[in-house]
Amino acid sequence: MSGYKTVSSNIIVSDYPDPDVIRVDDVYYMVSTTMHFMPGCVILRSYNLSDWEFASYVFDELEPTPGQTLSDNRGVYGKGMWAASLKYHDNKFYVCFVANDTHKTYLFTADSIEGPWTRSNIQGFYHDMSLFWDDDGRVYAVCGNTEIHLIELEADLSGPKKGGVDRVIIRDDPEKSVLGYEGSHLYKINGRYYNFMIHIPKGKMRTEACFTADKIEGPYTGGDVLCSDLGGWNSGVAQGGIVQNKQGKWYGILFQDHGALGRIPVLVPVSFGPDGFPVFGETAPDKNQIAPQTVSVLDNKPDYKYKPLWSNDFTDPAWQWNHIPDKTLCTRTADKYTIQTGKTVTNITQACNTLTQRTLSEKCAGVVTINTTDLKDGDIAGLAALEGEYGFIAVKKQQGKFYLIQAEHKSKNSPWAMGVFDTDPPDIKAELPVNDTTLLLKIEFDLTRPVQQAKMFYKLQGAVDFVPLGQPVQLRYTLDQFVGVRFALFAYSTQQTGGKADFSDFNYSFL
Repeated sequence: MSGYKTVSSNIIVSDYPDPDVIRVDDVYYMVSTTMHFMPGCVILRSYNLSDWEFASYVFDELEPTPGQTLSDNRGVYGKGMWAASLKYHDNKFYVCFVANDTHKTYLFTADSIEGPWTRSNIQGFYHDMSLFWDDDGRVYAVCGNTEIHLIELEADLSGPKKGGVDRVIIRDDPEKSVLGYEGSHLYKINGRYYNFMIHIPKGKMRTEACFTADKIEGPYTGGDVLCSDLGGWNSGVAQGGIVQNKQGKWYGILFQDHGALGRIPVLVPVSFGPDGFPVFGETAPDKNQIAPQTVSVLDNKPDYKYKPLWSNDFTDPAWQWNHIPDKTLCTRTADKYTIQTGKTVTNITQACNTLTQRTLSEKCAGVVTINTTDLKDGDIAGLAALEGEYGFIAVKKQQGKFYLIQAEHKSKNSPWAMGVFDTDPPDIKAELPVNDTTLLLKIEFDLTRPVQQAKMFYKLQGAVDFVPLGQPVQLRYTLDQFVGVRFALFAYSTQQTGGKADFSDFNYSFL
């Protein structure tokens, strides 16, 4: 087809879960969950559904609560913002989502995708909501888990409309599912209503479902439309939005779990059968639908040069803080980042001002130069592979001497223990006295399905090669943090405050 090209269905090999996608003229925009990272609620831009770049963050910080600022030493891991709905209506952009720590529903509006974004709240709490305007101008929230609710909102989106629609339109059988229907995305296509959701039937992997109706209030009928692994991950491709290109072809952007790497957006073609019911993916020889390895897409701007989703520039949007930073205790320029400690803690997950960047691709590496001259006794500063189960290579100062250490932490909690916080110090697996206060630290990730690990290296001043330290750290995706593994620059104090570490010359590479 003229203007089309074949691309991998794994459009971004990085942690961008819960996607919702729209097209405005030639441009596609995709929003994704950012949980506890700040700035938050990332929106990406594309002209072909395959190549993406940063468009904006909806907020710099959400709520300066003790949890979101980490001042409570517990944080909001496994919580924060997630599963946003992105809409364009009457020449204005809308983003709405709930935060599971504040128990509020947030609404952000802007005339431009780049912002500025104006914040307000929608009265009530709407889990995994989809915002929807009907042709008659009435506006609704579709939300819930297991029971999917249709709730009519006031025209100004301030809350439920007095006397408006409020009813359950779809129900799942909790006896037959591990995860009930959720993650609603409601559309009106050719006069018919379609609500796309995710669920996990007992004995199956994550599954995409769709229910349709001739009227917005129902009755809705439907079922599963895609229960498919991709790439041997034994994990279903499901949950996300659909979008139509300029030539009328439909696509879904769903996601798939890829272990420690996180939840990966996947592009899936969508067609509609003679009965109007959606058909996702390709038909396998056994007549079941499967997610394809490649997809054909129309490029609206074939000569456009995309900015990468990774960066060596500390001020680039590829970097996010772990929770709301205390900017009185950190400074950053394009090539240098400095952290000064302001409290004593027991581990990295309690540390303020940790600066992070996603792993991008299954095999990547990061190198950073660290200056530890101004550390104080009990301070630890370095480069981490950060998620619920983490590892790091760092410099520790103790009794006036410096030690290079490799450490790791394994969760004692169930993988389903969302938001559970562990105050245990990390286990030091290797330790080496060093005289240099300026040295290079490196982490190499191999996040392929059989491996899932991070290797730690260091290089002293004047040395030619990097030297490994300790054994590779085994990684595992757990729901206490609910995010894929990231590079993280950190410094924290265990005995006294005021120590400082400087990071410079970050180098991101692909292996």
